[in-house]
This record gives sequence, structure tokens and C-alpha cells, in this order.
Amino acid sequence: DEAGRGPWAGPVSAGAVILNPDDLPPGIDDSKALTEKRRAALEPEIKARALAWGVGFASAREIEELNIIGATGLAMCRAIEAMAIQPVAALVDGNYKFKLPCPIQTVVGGDGLSLSIAAASILAKTARDRVMIELDALYPAYGFAGHKGYNAPVHSEALKRHGPCPEHRRTWGPVRALLAP
Repeated sequence: DEAGRGPWAGPVSAGAVILNPDDLPPGIDDSKALTEKRRAALEPEIKARALAWGVGFASAREIEELNIIGATGLAMCRAIEAMAIQPVAALVDGNYKFKLPCPIQTVVGGDGLSLSIAAASILAKTARDRVMIELDALYPAYGFAGHKGYNAPVHSEALKRHGPCPEHRRTWGPVRALLAP
């Protein structure tokens, strides 16, 4: 699963997880249904109990070059390549048939139906949130630690006041509109 397809800034991330059916971490759910605190608590549990896991990113520049679908696929490939065990097949949330290093089965609403997809969504989200906190230290004027690059009044105001930083997705409609003369 992925995180960060909709924000105005920062990377898109993807997680991949092979869970051990005999040692499932309790409380796994779609990352969007969990609080930030709960995701942070589940992340080490998932990593410790999974048979294999990986996280991959595609940068804002790669998003601009490839588009969000291509960049999401790239992040997914990187997540799979980062796994200690390479999967023979993968479940992918949604209905887009990404070209990945293994055969895939798409599952619409998969993060609510598959524990592996839900676990991957948690790893993708927590990893991306950490990157956005790091980017906040590099570009403090934008408040990335708070809104994680998503649409927020403070983010709009910062873009108007300071213009985009290298982590902004300049081709995205809302960003382009805010930057228009």
C-alpha cells in the first residue's frame, strides 16, 4: 500500500509486508483509521513479527517526472526490493495494475480487507510522516511536521508568502494555482 499520493509536497511512500499468520500483531487496521500514536506503536510490532517488510519512496521530483501513478509504482518496486524475502505475488490496494517485480492481485478497499495491506499502509504512512518531519527541519517556513505536506491553511499561506521549496509538487493544480500570477 502507499501513502502520500494527495499532498502538495514531499514523497510518495509504499510499504510491503509478508505477515506471519501464526504471529499477527493485534490492532492492525487501515492506517487512515488509526491515530498517529497508534500507528507509531504498531510500526515496531509489525516489523518485529513480519516474515519480511520493506518501505520505498519516490521523491517529489520523481512524482513530477513520472506522474503520481508512475511514482507510486516506483515506490512500490522499491518497497518490494527492500524486503528480506522477495514475494512470489503481491496484493495491491486499489484497482491499478502496477508493473511490479512479481505478479499482483488488486484489491479495491484492500487496506480494510487484508491485514498485510493494512500493515503495509501503516509502514508507508509512518515512514512518510518521518520524512516530512525531517523536511520540516530543512524548510521550517512551511510547517511540514504539522500537515505532512497536505492542504492546510498554514500551508497555503506559506506557499503564498515564500513560494515553493524543492519538495513541492509544482505541477499539481492547487500548488500551480497558488503560484499563478
